[in-house]
Amino acid sequence: MRGGTIEPGREPGGGEGGARAESVSEFTRRVKAVLEGGIRPGWVRGEVSNLRAQASGHVYFSLKDAGAQLSAVLFRGDAARQTVKLRDGQQVVVYGEVSVYEARGQYQLIVRAVIEDGVGRLQREFEALKARLAAEGLFAAERKRAIPALPWTVGFVTSPTGAAVQDFLRILARRGWKGRVVVLPAKVQGEGAAAEMVAMLALAQELGIFDLLVIGRGGGSLEDLWAFNEEPLVRAVAACPVPVISAVGHEIDFTLCDFAADVRAETPSAAAELISSHFVACMDRMERAGEAMAFTLEAVVARAAERLDHARSRLRLLSPAAQVEQGHLRLDDLANRLGAALRAAVPGRRQQLAEMRGRLDRASPEMRVQVESQRLLSLWKRLQAASPASVLNRGFAIVRDDAGRPVTRRAKVKPGQRLAAEFADGSAPVRAE
Repeated sequence: MRGGTIEPGREPGGGEGGARAESVSEFTRRVKAVLEGGIRPGWVRGEVSNLRAQASGHVYFSLKDAGAQLSAVLFRGDAARQTVKLRDGQQVVVYGEVSVYEARGQYQLIVRAVIEDGVGRLQREFEALKARLAAEGLFAAERKRAIPALPWTVGFVTSPTGAAVQDFLRILARRGWKGRVVVLPAKVQGEGAAAEMVAMLALAQELGIFDLLVIGRGGGSLEDLWAFNEEPLVRAVAACPVPVISAVGHEIDFTLCDFAADVRAETPSAAAELISSHFVACMDRMERAGEAMAFTLEAVVARAAERLDHARSRLRLLSPAAQVEQGHLRLDDLANRLGAALRAAVPGRRQQLAEMRGRLDRASPEMRVQVESQRLLSLWKRLQAASPASVLNRGFAIVRDDAGRPVTRRAKVKPGQRLAAEFADGSAPVRAE
């Protein structure tokens, strides 16, 4: 040993012939051999927590009781043979052997069989305490106070380094909430967490500056949230004179603080939305009222400006100068209208004169004589065209009997009868055969 250190290859006792230093892998393999060879497979009773089922089919979980915790794994082949469906908080008895996972230097129990051992201890304690406190009326609805609609100062009892407070503040900032948040730091998990949160609730009451308190954290297993089920904290929440919102865990997680608080929010983010909801609604109403006020003001100003312009126009019209100007304008307008009327009247009279002359020409006797002469000539031509002489001129002949009467039917002609055929240039005797 030099300078307070132990040289490699030497034991602390100081001999030159000490054992050589082992690598981590060698040491871990030696521990693995000791554990796996020295501890026989057996039965272990505990409560299931941190259950994780992998896509590969392997199931990882922890077995725990009030004093210790043991990592366990149920490989795919063994998991497929089990009839018990594992869940967090379940009390089970498992059979398996100890193994060492060398990559992490972690020992774990390789589970081969699972037998259900009733409900978990923590779950039983939860139900028993819940029933006892409910019987005292600690969760009664008439004890709960209304949450202030517009809280100005909000205290948040939580871990200052957790994601819950960041989500809570981010939601309030995104929704434009104008109040103040004071983080009251406390552990939210593990030993002493409930006592720290009780102390922060007492501090909040002493300060007397808070309109509303929020107590909470993110989600987790039943043992992770157990601090919010401890009786001193549950009673402190119920007795707090300041309205309290419990925002513990996810939507499916319930703690006794949820029942004791005045309001339960599923998550810290939901609590932030609840706190700012009335503020957001008021801001929306105020924005709509501002828009309506601006619209009304603009309309009033526009109507007043319109009335002012109308009054100015009337004032200008009633002034003597305006009256004289209006007289000049009217005189010019009448002169223009008179000239336009005269110019329009002359072509109209000329048109009327032309129409009268046309009507006179159409009504004169000379025109009627000409028309009637043409009509008489047309009738004479039609008469000439229908006369017997015109028919004979077209090559026809008229057969007459000996009395000079026209013969119009063949049946009236007798054989040997003498007839006369009249042509355009005269007649000729004929005899019927």
